[in-house]
Formats: sequence, C-alpha cells, structure tokens
Amino acid sequence: MKHLKSQALFERAQLSIPGGVNSPVRAFRGVGGTPPFIVRGQGSRIYDADGNEYIDYVGSWGPLLLGHRFPPVLEALNEALQRGTSFGAPTEEEIELAELIRELAPSIEMVRLVNSGTEATMSALRVARGFTGRDITLKFEGCYHGHVDSLLVKAGSGVMTLGLPDSPGVPRGFSDTTITAPFNDADRVASIFSQKGDSIAAVIVEPVCGNMGCVLPEPGFLEALRDITVRYGALLILDEVMTGFRLALGGAQGIFGIKPDLTTFGKVIGGGLPIAAYGGRKDIMTYVAPSGPIYQAGTLSGNPLAVAGGLAMLKYLKDHPEVFDKLDGFTARLAEVTPPGLVCNRIGSMLTWFFTGEPVRDFDSAQRSNRQRFGRFFHFMLDHGVYLPPSQFESLFVSAAHTEDDLNRTIKVAQEAFQFA
Repeated sequence: MKHLKSQALFERAQLSIPGGVNSPVRAFRGVGGTPPFIVRGQGSRIYDADGNEYIDYVGSWGPLLLGHRFPPVLEALNEALQRGTSFGAPTEEEIELAELIRELAPSIEMVRLVNSGTEATMSALRVARGFTGRDITLKFEGCYHGHVDSLLVKAGSGVMTLGLPDSPGVPRGFSDTTITAPFNDADRVASIFSQKGDSIAAVIVEPVCGNMGCVLPEPGFLEALRDITVRYGALLILDEVMTGFRLALGGAQGIFGIKPDLTTFGKVIGGGLPIAAYGGRKDIMTYVAPSGPIYQAGTLSGNPLAVAGGLAMLKYLKDHPEVFDKLDGFTARLAEVTPPGLVCNRIGSMLTWFFTGEPVRDFDSAQRSNRQRFGRFFHFMLDHGVYLPPSQFESLFVSAAHTEDDLNRTIKVAQEAFQFA
C-alpha cells in the first residue's frame, strides 16, 4: 500500500500539533511507521487519504459498536442539526438519555452527563472524596482512567506504548493521593486496606481492562473489591467508559453481577460523538451541585448532537440485544486462530493477541509481551487491509457491521501475519 499523502499530512501536522496527533497512541510510536490519515468510514471499513481501504477493528477506540455511519444514528443527528448545535440549557432529550441509562444499568439511580471519559472519572473521584470525607484513591497498575492528574500512575496503554514514566507536570501532592495495586490481586488490596482503610475514599477499576490489552478479572476478584470497600466504608467505582454497553446492555457489571457505588460511562453512549457520564447511588449523586455542595459543571455537557447520537445507539441496542451474541461469536472465531506460543484474551467484542507465552492477568505479565513481534504483526495486517490498534497494549473491537467476508478475510490475513511476525 502507498501512504504518500498520509506521510505528507503527518509531516505537516507535526509543525502545528505536538507529535502530529491529538492523542498519543495515534502517532504509531508503539509500532513504527506513518499513521494513515482517515478521510471517511462506512460500515466496517475506513478509507485513508491515499485511497487505501481497511477492515476497521479500532472503531474509534470502542464507541462504534454498530459500525461507521450507522443509519439510525445519522438520522438522529440530522434531526438534531435542524434544531441547533448547542444551547447551554436543559433539553428533554437529556432526560431521555439519563432515563435510558438508568433503565439499562440497574446500579445507576442518578446520572450526570459530561463530555469525556476523563471528565467522568475525574468527577466521580471528586464526588467519592466529598461524600466520604477521605482523600486517597486506590487504582490498579495498567488501568487507564483518563489523563486525570492523580491517576497518571502506572496508567496503561498510552504511557506503556510510549515508554513514558509517570507523567511530568503532575504535582507530587496529587500522586500522593493515589495508591496502586496489581490487577487481580485481591490479597494486596486487603493488605492495603488493613493499613490505610480509614483514609481510602474509593477503589476505581476497569472491570475488564482494555488499556494494557484486554485483561479479564479472575473469578472472585471484583467480588472481593466489593466486599472490602463495603467493610471499610469506601466507594467502589467501576470505570465502564470502554465496557459500558459494549459488552452487554448492563455493561460488565451486569455480566459479573457486581453492583458498584459509582460508574463512569463513555464511548458507546455517544454513538460516535463525544459524551460521557458518571452516576450511581442516589444518596451519593445528590451531593453533586446544584443539589449538593460538590461542584462540577460543563458548558457542553448534554450537548444535543451527542445526546441524539447516544439515544439512537442505546435505543437500537435495547431493541436488538441479539447484537451482543453476534459480536461474541465473531470474536470467538478470531480467537481460534491464535497460534501456539501466544496468548489471546477476549470477552464479548473485545480481544487482544499478546506476543507472550504466559498468561496475561496483570500489568507485569502484559509488559512481558514482545513488542517488536507485535509491530511486525501489526504492519503485515495493515499492509493487507486490516486496521488494528497500533499498540500491543490495546484491545481490538469487533462491530456489528463486520460481515462473514470481513471475518474470513481477517482470519486468513492473521494466519499469514502470525507466521511473518
């Protein structure tokens, strides 16, 4: 494939944008080479500036569960455009989206719409600290919860891919409010709480990790977090920005039967537009201004275009729950091509091939993957028209727009790519 136009655009972008991209992983630092500059998407495909066509397994990093330019979402956006793009005032559609989220995610009694996953997790943590009167957050190594100052500690994909230390620019006082533990290590969490439980406001966790690659919780791990937080009066926050409404209508919490105190959502609830949310128990959420003293605001929160896209997406999923079975079946078939000596983690429509021979259950085992082999695998796939996340430490996403032909072609190319790598 030729990438002359993309290369020229990348060189031009680096004159005006740090690293030439507006989010670090897009720069291809983890795999080398020039990122294709995308001009359009349709269904399961994306097309770059050089006219190359790819089967897309990034899906805008998760939100495009139904594929690019899904007709009901486009129709909803066109209708919303006729009314306006932003009001900075309440609309009925915001209520409808909040009610639908409450209906589909039973742990949510009240919800606040915001603009990004980072904003959702930042706000949820502020609410947890304000509600409990405590300052410390416990997070897990390799889990990414947005670029919140206090959470950029062993923070998963972007930092791992670029080989960066904990980020400069974060004051020591912020990072001092964060304790980290290995994912899937409930004993370590119990030990930490036995020493500092009275100071811990919340435990925040991705119920299924997507930012050190797809890493699943081991049996009993999430249940242990729920039990420990209840015992010590801390809150449990599930970061479902990636998994919410992608793995199931009720999110990962529905699959694993865990009822958190607070949840953060994003990606899928916008249907491809920038929107996120945090919500949970009513007694906690009523602490949020203007009902209570914990301040959080946003001019574009509940933006009518994003709300329209999200409503169309969630209504469709509610009416067509069979979508999740199709996605699970497709991902299972992709997993079957994993050759001996490599590890494949997958759940629902999320999957990562790890270039390591040992089980991947946490940050340390993910880091032992062979990044050079992954880079060769990635570029073979890309050169043969299959677009994967450009990092060993990300999950790929299957969409309902992927067809049998897409799947068969992907399997054929992957089998060749594994041999090449």
